[in-house]
Amino acid sequence: MTRTSGGRLAAAIVVGLAVLPLSGCLYAQIPEHPTVVDDDPVPTDDPVDEPTEEPVAGMSFADGATLSPSSYVEWGDGFFADDSWKIVKPDDGNGGWTYGTVDGTCTAQFWQGHIDNIMTAGDDSVSSDAMMATFLEGGATTADITPLASTSGFSYQTAGNTAVENRMVSGSGDGVEWTLAARAFTAVGVGLYVVVDCTGGDVDAVWDEVVSKNAIVITG
Repeated sequence: MTRTSGGRLAAAIVVGLAVLPLSGCLYAQIPEHPTVVDDDPVPTDDPVDEPTEEPVAGMSFADGATLSPSSYVEWGDGFFADDSWKIVKPDDGNGGWTYGTVDGTCTAQFWQGHIDNIMTAGDDSVSSDAMMATFLEGGATTADITPLASTSGFSYQTAGNTAVENRMVSGSGDGVEWTLAARAFTAVGVGLYVVVDCTGGDVDAVWDEVVSKNAIVITG
């Protein structure tokens, strides 16, 4: 994972972590708590056939354009019953909440909401870069972000994959290492992001855990 260091943009990102919520109309239908991703169902006594392994469906940037305008997109909460994570800031009513590792070294800030005011119609990739630029103080633009961002992935529907394409930047400054990734869904006017920042430990390993355990859930 490439980390950005130095320069106006890196400074803006570090400063901007404290003021991440987007301006404009927020997602009015966000539930009080995100969907819990259940990948460990309660076993039953009934015999079951061994499932055949099927490839995980993907949600590329191009696939996003095929979503119905009525589709519902949200984070699944993979940390709800995870003993290694705790709630640092509960759902704020504006689409944001934060988990932290129990040792206090890292946090994961989640957000989901409407992005009609910043998206580029029909282009999930560019709109994802525009989302990240909007999060930052210091006048960062989409043109600043795009050369520094890479394409990565969130989990799709269930935990443990990276089948939802996203755009990601990462860096360090003032003793903090961080990674920010966002995905815009222009067909439904919704975006999601997560920021992981650490003051100790392995930020890349924590990032991988966050992505693996918290899926993007799409219905409709």
